[in-house]
Amino acid sequence: MGISLGLVGLGAFGKGFADLFKKHPVVDRVGLCDREPERMKFFASQDSWKDKFDRGDVYETLDDIVKADFDAIVIITQPWLHAPQCIQAMESGKHVYSAVPIISVPDGDEILNWCDKLVKTSEKTGKHYMLGETTYYRPQTMYCRRRAAEGAFGEFVFAEAEYFHDYADPGCDLRKVQKARLASKAGQEWLEFSKTYRERGVRSGPMHYPTHSIGGPVCVMNTHAVKVCAWGYEPRSKDPYFKDTLFSNETAFFYMSNGTTMRICEYREIGHAGRERFNLYGTQGSFKNGFWHDKESETPLTIEEMRDPLPDDVAEAWTDTSTDTIAYGGHGGSHAYLVHEFCDAIANDRVPAVNVWEAVRYMAAGVMAHKSALAGGEVLAVPDWGDAPA
Repeated sequence: MGISLGLVGLGAFGKGFADLFKKHPVVDRVGLCDREPERMKFFASQDSWKDKFDRGDVYETLDDIVKADFDAIVIITQPWLHAPQCIQAMESGKHVYSAVPIISVPDGDEILNWCDKLVKTSEKTGKHYMLGETTYYRPQTMYCRRRAAEGAFGEFVFAEAEYFHDYADPGCDLRKVQKARLASKAGQEWLEFSKTYRERGVRSGPMHYPTHSIGGPVCVMNTHAVKVCAWGYEPRSKDPYFKDTLFSNETAFFYMSNGTTMRICEYREIGHAGRERFNLYGTQGSFKNGFWHDKESETPLTIEEMRDPLPDDVAEAWTDTSTDTIAYGGHGGSHAYLVHEFCDAIANDRVPAVNVWEAVRYMAAGVMAHKSALAGGEVLAVPDWGDAPA
């Protein structure tokens, strides 16, 4: 017997995941929910959706879809809505998948409060939460987790990661992303709601979206941040994109629970074509820029060598017959793995890999880094909610 999913949020990002969820072999029913009706019509009118979608499974609000008898809800809505919507879904008896980040608001204390609420809600309801952090399933990360499990790194020494994404990057212009979000009903609500932060003088920074950088090293080393000191770089550009942001770039240094140190760079104003990567160094082996290094040699690695294989039936479901290639999706092909991990976890009632305890470790580290930058590099403790239950 398969599982049923309600897909909430079918904008540009959610649209890219919809077919992957619908085609997964363990999914036998899919529902749609979006406040913009034309987004649902796009899928409802497709012949390829008739096998798992019924026109009665169209919902105008989250309140409506969480009352339906779906096993799980996939939330790919605007970032400021993620945490409260996930809590509502779990309290309604649904497992939940959330797009990143956990939540995006300017107030770090508010973010930490939502982290606490998410953990407690998952524990109280017994419902699984999974964060759709793409870095977790990039080929490089999968490869490093395998090598770490073998003990090939020895003891970890140092980690470094960066997410370079200039606000005007022609490949993904953050101003255009922001404009598209604000054009929707939810976006207009955020315009009004966000005024309260501005009135209080609360300003955000790129470390409030830290998952693409912090997620890789943390999940490979199976550790968490204990202390952090960080510094901010005030925007040189006068572009309105930065009006609610104190820093365009933030650099943080962490002391980790396994005794390593970690450097993280989250930059939104940088003359660079963009980069999302990490390097890991151990006493016996290291991973750097797509090469495996040990004390005697270095070995270049291909994407296919680094990537974990998908189960045969899942790979077949996502294979484009015209090209005979698997439709892995975006962000280094991570989308397919995120979808499979969530669907398989729900079907087998197990804790998913990027669970709530893992997710809050990424988020809290970034929040405290921004707090440290606001305090001119003061060393601050990073809260932790413990490990996922075995």
